[in-house]
Amino acid sequence: MNSSLELHVAIIGSGPSGFYAAAELLNQTNPIIFVDMFDRLPTPFGLVRGGVAPDHAKIKTVTKVYEKIAAHPRFRFFGNVEFGKELFLKDLERFYGAVIFAVGAKSDRKMGIPGEDLKGSDPATIFVGWYNGHPDYKNYNFDLTAKRVAVIGNGNVAMDVTRILAVDPKKLQSSDIADYALETLKKSKVEEIFLLGRRGPAQAAFTNPEIRELCELEGADLVIEPKETDLDELSKRSLEQGAGGLTAKNNVKILQEQSQKPIKNQPKKIIVKFLVSPVELIGDNGKVTGIKLEKNKLYLEKDGSLRPKGTGEYETLPMDLVFRSVGYKGVPLTDLPFDPRSGTIPNEKGRVMELENKKVIPGHYVVGWAKRGPSGVIGTNKPDSIETVHKLLEDFSKNQLRNPSHSIPSIQINSEEKNKDDSSQSQQEKILDLLKERKIAFVSYEDWKTLDQAEIEQGKKKGKEREKYTTIPDMLSAIKKYKVQSLPKNERF
Repeated sequence: MNSSLELHVAIIGSGPSGFYAAAELLNQTNPIIFVDMFDRLPTPFGLVRGGVAPDHAKIKTVTKVYEKIAAHPRFRFFGNVEFGKELFLKDLERFYGAVIFAVGAKSDRKMGIPGEDLKGSDPATIFVGWYNGHPDYKNYNFDLTAKRVAVIGNGNVAMDVTRILAVDPKKLQSSDIADYALETLKKSKVEEIFLLGRRGPAQAAFTNPEIRELCELEGADLVIEPKETDLDELSKRSLEQGAGGLTAKNNVKILQEQSQKPIKNQPKKIIVKFLVSPVELIGDNGKVTGIKLEKNKLYLEKDGSLRPKGTGEYETLPMDLVFRSVGYKGVPLTDLPFDPRSGTIPNEKGRVMELENKKVIPGHYVVGWAKRGPSGVIGTNKPDSIETVHKLLEDFSKNQLRNPSHSIPSIQINSEEKNKDDSSQSQQEKILDLLKERKIAFVSYEDWKTLDQAEIEQGKKKGKEREKYTTIPDMLSAIKKYKVQSLPKNERF
């Protein structure tokens, strides 16, 4: 590598994978790397802010790590800038030596069964975004006058949705849950929540802490018939061979122990059923009234995995509301290849490549769920992002980036004080000029810190961790208002 060069990298997306990529880039000393991170929302942190359940505040403390990364002098954040609408690939290629896409998996997978589009059938992803105050989902209405709810899926998202529906809303009052969601949950009439999994207890994708939480939930009985926790011979053998690791063994143990406990007749019931697949949602007048399930049996595939297959035996349960939690899925990005089957950006260890001919596209990289699909926990993104960054550095060392001419010395100049006549205008200034030229009201990291403090202060007034602003106009107004308030009185007007 040439030690006299500085590399400029753009990251699209500000979730965990984006921040871990930024950290690895900024840690390099040869070359010196400058990172600009863009996000369509004014707020950073992706699903840590918009996906982690409000009663899981401890998990959200990971943002302290990201705050340290954002404080680096060679890092900049541009929020409220949408790729593909306000900022385009050709723009990034003009100003950066490399672009990393950390865009996650925004959409949800569908079940592909009759009745899925009935009123009262919703993606869990939208419900999660709704109670977390995500601007995209604020205006959704969920009819929680429903008494019987089905949650389809056995991952941690399904567990979160089940827990939020079952928990006493008073337990959420001090959290950062959206105020409108809390008010709706307070009026909830939900009595029974059916947690439905296609596979058996040994294959459940939830983690030990999540299932323990449901076991210990105050105000709701976790009801598991002992037969639901019986393992077939294939599952017993796979556990013995280490499939699923200690997590799977502990899940089975926790479930079996819970199945033996007496029911306490608490106000709500969570009923767990394994080895069932929804085959139809039944409706009346366009609204869900029931769910038809097919009982499954596990079969050994050639790759050694256990797959559920229908037995032809069915049961129908009355149901008022259904949340599907069968996985996230990426969406296509403007001017980028996309694999519709996996819902990811096609890549080779993070290097973006054409879908058909597998040809690597120089200077384009991907991390996180957009790279590998929606799997793992927050920490899984770190090695994933590091792998991609190392490929980027390898390409830089071989002069294989799309625009190596942009790997030039850069001058850090405050954008408001820069000399517009300076012919040696830095790379860092050029993107600022473009955003201003397009009248894009971008949010800097300092602006985000202002909004962050505003939310915390508003939350304190209500005895909450924070009171989230849930629309982009409200966020921008709050930033402006609190910025003015922080100025000395003689400078406010």
